[in-house]
Amino acid sequence: MKTATDPRHKKREARVSALFAYSFQSTNIPEGITDIIAKLSEVDSVVANAAPEWPLPKINKIDLAILRETVYELLYDKSVPPKVVVDEAVEIAKRFGSDASPGFVNGVLGTILKKG
Repeated sequence: MKTATDPRHKKREARVSALFAYSFQSTNIPEGITDIIAKLSEVDSVVANAAPEWPLPKINKIDLAILRETVYELLYDKSVPPKVVVDEAVEIAKRFGSDASPGFVNGVLGTILKKG
């Protein structure tokens, strides 16, 4: 498990934070997430298919930001094993999300990996 001081963990947290900000004001793309925004329709489609009972606008904004960052990493950045990426997402959900966030994020990502 990566610690909060691990540079990759810090980068993930920064990208989640930027995606969270983007969800409120999509006219300005924060630095560090242009690659994710470029693929956002594909990423969102994967999330929507994995959680059909939760339309994207109904998903908690921090959970959606975590899912977007993680799904992007799973689809387009194969440098880290999927299990590590998912574990990191759950840790970020524990830190920044609601009590239900870790389970929700883990469930959606588990569905994505099973379908993968």
